[in-house]
Amino acid sequence: MIPERYARYYLENAPSLTWLIFANSVAILVGIRFYVETMPDVSTFLWPFYTDSPVAVFFATLSLMALVPNLGKRLDEAPQNLALCYLHTIAFVWLVKYGIWTALALNLGFSQYFPEVWAYFGIILTHLGFVGEAYLMPHYGKTTRGALAAALGLMFVNDFIDYGLGLHPPLRYEPGLALPVLTVILSVLTVWLASRAFDRYDATATQH
Repeated sequence: MIPERYARYYLENAPSLTWLIFANSVAILVGIRFYVETMPDVSTFLWPFYTDSPVAVFFATLSLMALVPNLGKRLDEAPQNLALCYLHTIAFVWLVKYGIWTALALNLGFSQYFPEVWAYFGIILTHLGFVGEAYLMPHYGKTTRGALAAALGLMFVNDFIDYGLGLHPPLRYEPGLALPVLTVILSVLTVWLASRAFDRYDATATQH
């Protein structure tokens, strides 16, 4: 987990939280532009499952925006409710999965990307940053069994759409069998990481 002092610095102060939300918003637009330029004929209804990385950052941005009412207070005083548990959990899982997935996918097709500076190094480094951002969330969010189950279900649906329907993120090579199998394993792993990283939400503790 990210040390508490760093999480408090970035998430309790208006300037740093604003810049983090702004950077995420730019990343969403950059990611969508990439998918628009490379996308096949994908139904609008499937875009949330096709544009994996922009969706991950979108959920993360919503999670961070939930902290705006808490500015000036400590992170442990951040709002807590069941809906936010689902949001923070799904954001964490999506970020970690597609941060790791991108590094995995590019290294499985290593010769197609290396040694291009942006296509290999730039993409991997920016996407591994997803993991760091995800680990800010347990400092202010909580989870429940239902939220973890929902996150796992969404990951499995996403995996089916990616590989069962052939709508995985654009790659310079055919994914074969290895990438789909490793992706499903990642789905389970990232939900397990979320279960370890977050404290459990207790509705009775938040009632006044």
